[in-house]
Amino acid sequence: MANAILNVKGMSCHHCEHSVKTSVGSLAGVKNVQVELKDGKVKIEYDSAQVDLKTIQYTIEDQGYEVER
Repeated sequence: MANAILNVKGMSCHHCEHSVKTSVGSLAGVKNVQVELKDGKVKIEYDSAQVDLKTIQYTIEDQGYEVER
């Protein structure tokens, strides 16, 4: 298992949190997603053999949020 913490801009409410959790959580290999709205952080636990970090980042960006790299 791999872990990542991403800085995400644009999340401001529980709808944002739900949107990110649902989209990232539906990816094969993602085991856990935690969103911290106040800090603008998304913590992800995932199997790097099934999904890579770039795919996770693009999934968040597809929801309309900016991932700081």
